Amino acid sequence: MEFSRDLRDAVMSGDITVSFRLWRRPRVKQGGRYPVGPARIEVDSVELMPFAAITPGDIRRSGERDRESLRRRAAHAGPSSDDTLLYRGTLSPLRRDADP
Repeated sequence: MEFSRDLRDAVMSGDITVSFRLWRRPRVKQGGRYPVGPARIEVDSVELMPFAAITPGDIRRSGERDRESLRRRAAHAGPSSDDTLLYRGTLSPLRRDADP
């Protein structure tokens, strides 16, 4: 799972625990472990949902300040409306000594 440089430290520290992706199909799996910079994260869950279902809590947990900033960040993968389906992944940073 890749993150913008401006988000990586927050993902590695556990400040960001939700990510939204405009994928045609999931590219990660629940329980999968993925590198993020020099650290690793574990994906706790992956679900398909409409953009309109994103909660204010999800927006905060994704590191964005509001729904429109999240929409702009996701726009690199294509336009999104409230009906656009996207994947919501929850994630946790792994300790540096966790198994690969």
